[in-house]
Formats: sequence, C-alpha cells, structure tokens
Amino acid sequence: MSEQSQVQERLRDVEERLTSLEILLISINEKLAQRPQVSAGNSEGEEEFKQWVTDYVSMRLQQLVPETCEHPDETPIQDGPFLDNTNVPCTEEVVHRVKRIPIPFVREMVVQRVAENARAAHIERVDIEFFEKAATF
Repeated sequence: MSEQSQVQERLRDVEERLTSLEILLISINEKLAQRPQVSAGNSEGEEEFKQWVTDYVSMRLQQLVPETCEHPDETPIQDGPFLDNTNVPCTEEVVHRVKRIPIPFVREMVVQRVAENARAAHIERVDIEFFEKAATF
C-alpha cells in the first residue's frame, strides 16, 4: 500500500471516531435536557438538614444562655416516703403496712394498684384510709 492510501485510511478512521463521538455527545445532551431540573431548596434531605442545624444551634444557645430560655414549670418535690418503685408519696403508716406484706410479688401488685388508683384520683399523698380502699382487689 502506498503512503497516500494509508493516510486516507487513517483519516477515515479518525472521521468515524469523531462521528461516533458526536453521536454520543448528542445522546448525552438529550438525556440531560429530558432530566427534570432540581431547584435549590426543594429537596427533602436539604430541608431535614436545615431543621437539624436549626435545632442544634437552638440547643447550644440554650446551653450557653439558659436564663433567657423558656423552661417548663418544675413540679414541686414532695417530701416524705414514697410507695416502693413509684413516685407516689405516702405516709409512714402506709410504708409500714406495705412492708408487712410477706410475699414480694403480691407486695408489688398491691403497690402498683394503689399507685394507679392514687394517680387516677389525683391524690397528693396516700394515707392509710386510701391505701386500704385502693389495695382491695
């Protein structure tokens, strides 16, 4: 083969490659044009991240300057004994009566029943009368 025919063959190969590259670029451009445009600020993940940052900054500000932040009303702390494993206040007589129940699981059932009844009746402190009424099954 002559040198001129080799050059022409190479030129044809280059033109074919350029044509295939051009077709590829056109298809990529069409796919990009068909894709829906993502507008800034509308993605759900971005909104969640913004909310997280807002909550975090708010928490840190409250830690730095607690006297200017709103605080929930504190519940008054009751003095005296409480029913076993509960936050229900009671009298010393009730504590003594509960300790006299010999079987542990029965004692726990009685305490839970009295505590539930005290919460339902909005009793501030369980006395012996309420205990006797509430402890009956």
